[in-house]
Amino acid sequence: MADRTTDFLELLTANERSLSLYVHSLVPRDSAAEDILQQTKLLLWKHFDDFQIGTHFLAWARKTAFHQILTHRRHKKREHLPLDEVSLEALGAAVSELASEIPQRHEALRHCLAKLPTEHRQLVHLRYFDDLEIDQVAERVSRTEAAVYRALSRVRLSLMDCVQKQIAAEAG
Repeated sequence: MADRTTDFLELLTANERSLSLYVHSLVPRDSAAEDILQQTKLLLWKHFDDFQIGTHFLAWARKTAFHQILTHRRHKKREHLPLDEVSLEALGAAVSELASEIPQRHEALRHCLAKLPTEHRQLVHLRYFDDLEIDQVAERVSRTEAAVYRALSRVRLSLMDCVQKQIAAEAG
């Protein structure tokens, strides 16, 4: 049984962020989303014996979460809910599809960042990794704020184009 517990914890840990993003994208209130997420995890553990190791854990977890969301909505029926169940299901499918593209996009972005000239990579690093404001970046690189804005704009467009080409090349 200890192996089964380890299997569950490893699968849950590896997929927890994706599952959390899925639930939070479909439930407007953070507190409700967290309650649903906790209930989902309890159900996943309770029914883990029904899960076949080697199949798609995240798909199984999302389906369980989706049913928890529907249950939550039924209990809150008196409140105004912005989406009906069909729309919510369509939104859930779209979120799942987008989330599956994230690792591919991350890898493409990593590849494209490595291809940037050192000066551009430094701007990206200062702005997005060190989370500095534009004026702080400008001060660090001894440029005007306007010059940094223009440079970052060009770099973002370049990265977006590179990522799209990288993904297209991998798909084709």
